[in-house]
Amino acid sequence: MRPVLVGIGVIAFLVGLVWTLQGADILLGSAMTGSTFWLGAGVILIVVGLGFAAWGVRAPVAKKTA
Repeated sequence: MRPVLVGIGVIAFLVGLVWTLQGADILLGSAMTGSTFWLGAGVILIVVGLGFAAWGVRAPVAKKTA
């Protein structure tokens, strides 16, 4: 479960980063460019992604039974 949470967190972080850069008018070439909605949504998704990654890293290791 830990790698899945970290993977979801990394993907969410990267998507949020793209949305933030497009909303901030840094990454051009989309209808999202220059939109404050996508800037805000990107920042929120970055925070959510970091939360999932941290949760995955800090989650306890499952004990295997023999």
